[in-house]
Amino acid sequence: MLAGRYFDGKTSRLHRVTLTVSGDTATLSGDVERSCALRELRVSERSAYAVRKVTFPDEACFEPDDRAAFDALLDATGHRDSVVVRMQRSWRMVLAAFAGTVAVMVPGYLYGLPLAADYIAQAMPASVERKMGQGLLELMDKRVLQPSEVDAARRQRIAASFAALQAPHADAPSYQLQFRKGNIGPNAFAMPSGDIVLTDELVNELSDGAVLAVLAHELGHLHRRHMSRRIIQGSVVAATGGLMFGDVNGMVSTASAMLLDLNYSRDAENEADDYAADMLLHNGLPLRQLEQVFELLSRERKGPSNAYLSTHPLSEERLARLRQRGR
Repeated sequence: MLAGRYFDGKTSRLHRVTLTVSGDTATLSGDVERSCALRELRVSERSAYAVRKVTFPDEACFEPDDRAAFDALLDATGHRDSVVVRMQRSWRMVLAAFAGTVAVMVPGYLYGLPLAADYIAQAMPASVERKMGQGLLELMDKRVLQPSEVDAARRQRIAASFAALQAPHADAPSYQLQFRKGNIGPNAFAMPSGDIVLTDELVNELSDGAVLAVLAHELGHLHRRHMSRRIIQGSVVAATGGLMFGDVNGMVSTASAMLLDLNYSRDAENEADDYAADMLLHNGLPLRQLEQVFELLSRERKGPSNAYLSTHPLSEERLARLRQRGR
């Protein structure tokens, strides 16, 4: 006989009962009288702190007063914890499970996620990308960007010159040029909406020909939908990190997303460089125009820290790849 508490699952009232097991039947006596086949009962997992309990089919439950006596009774009836519970109690199995999880997650992180993000980005409706990009640009206009102060005639000249160029691929994406002033230094980026943003600091540092090379580079980002892929990848990593580590460790998931973006944006920059080089050569323009951009990046990198520049491959590496193309 095992003394304990009984709750009917409908009220919070406690009933004092004793549990006995005879054959394949468990019987309660005391404040409550009932019997039930052992196969219909559920036994909670073993825990170092929580009270184990027996749950009846109608969700009523029995909680023993003596945990050791309860464990002995379970052993006498032939009850065994599930495989998962037994694994949780073995440090060897925990380490093996952890190693297995890492073995699955690392390849997924490095290879599966980029492939999935690329597939989702390619399948994403243009209306969704347009709305997403416009929302990002509106947010930046409110926080970090201001109207351009570059001479209107030069802006028009740059826009007309770039519009006259032929894209190296037949399926070239549509775009809209946006000139802005801001505190993000010499910069350019392509939004999923097709907006290509050039900062005044970049335009003022470069010749018109070099600016065209930058625009060709950003058109390459649009062609491969790199920004959409980056947003998808970062969102997945941040969401997964939040689920794994909880809100109190939101910084962990945010850092993970930033690291992932760093790795993949380097590959994306190389792809966009190739697109820009193809476009310049296709239009009979010298690759020297793109070299000027790398030289500017090199100078800026030696200045104050710039988070945007850190996501770009070193200009020396990019110059080497570009010169290899020109041979």
